[in-house]
Amino acid sequence: MVARWAGLPVLAAVMLLATACVNPSAGQSQQPGTSASTSTGAQKRIAFFGFAKANSFASATFAGIEDYAKAHGATAEFFDPNFDAQAQVRQIQDAVTAKRFDVFVVQANDGAAVAPALRSAVQAGIAVVIHFTPAGTRYDTAQPQVDGTVTLVDVPTQNGETLGRLAVQACQSRKLNPCEVGYLEGLKALPLDNARTNAAVGALKQAPGVKLVAQLEGGYTQDTGRKAMQDILQRDPGIDVVIGSSQAVAGAEAVAKGKHIMYVANGGSRQTVEAVQAGRWFAAYYLPVRTLGAKAAELGLDKAQGKQVPAANIMTDVQPGKSLGTKEVLAGVTGEYDE
Repeated sequence: MVARWAGLPVLAAVMLLATACVNPSAGQSQQPGTSASTSTGAQKRIAFFGFAKANSFASATFAGIEDYAKAHGATAEFFDPNFDAQAQVRQIQDAVTAKRFDVFVVQANDGAAVAPALRSAVQAGIAVVIHFTPAGTRYDTAQPQVDGTVTLVDVPTQNGETLGRLAVQACQSRKLNPCEVGYLEGLKALPLDNARTNAAVGALKQAPGVKLVAQLEGGYTQDTGRKAMQDILQRDPGIDVVIGSSQAVAGAEAVAKGKHIMYVANGGSRQTVEAVQAGRWFAAYYLPVRTLGAKAAELGLDKAQGKQVPAANIMTDVQPGKSLGTKEVLAGVTGEYDE
């Protein structure tokens, strides 16, 4: 879901400058630590620094941000770095300098790279919400790693552990012992993906009767999933369970037609939810993406208005229990974006 989400490069690599509006208060003096529109009481403005506008997960997030903004008299603007971490850093820096925004919602393509720019934003009095991926170098916590920011994240190690638990549950559903599992990790070069992978592998290794027989790069496209699955089937044609991004799993399923394999997908698109509900896939790690975009906007606007908000927020707490997305759990769920 971004590593898991529609080719998200940061989550896996897992994962626009919108037209600028004229600032009506440009040139007016400000008190330190306040943004331009905050100091004048103007309409609140949200800048969304998403992974990429072409990414379905980021687009669904922005749709939720826009929903909330419009309902609360605010505006929202999408800045598109097109998966380029340094371009995203420049966009954040430029937006700080422009003093047009009260709120930043940031999906970091590189959590460490954006940290200095986010510190500048906080110092400028902008309410900063870290969305989905941590901003910093730790992938095992939801706590803000940049002082003054608010997080709404999916902790990568918790995500990985949950994927492992779902695979174990799949094995137990058929009483398989041994149960052979293949893990299609995102991109080996990414620290975030490695943290997720290590957590998933740890959960698998702790389960009696579960044997990890394949661990290779599956990426975030159907093509990379197909290639990885071909390699797995050559080595172990009797594999029982396969874990991977929703895109990689879709590719793997196409290669392994006719085989009775249980799939655990990392992603919550409508197509993924339908595959689980239809019984084609065993489970999915589900997040309500558009809802979470709206939640990020809510946290940011509340903070910009001086309200108290929790500093650390975990995405799976927004709809508790839904991340363990088996057929029973996802009954009645439709998903909030398309691959």
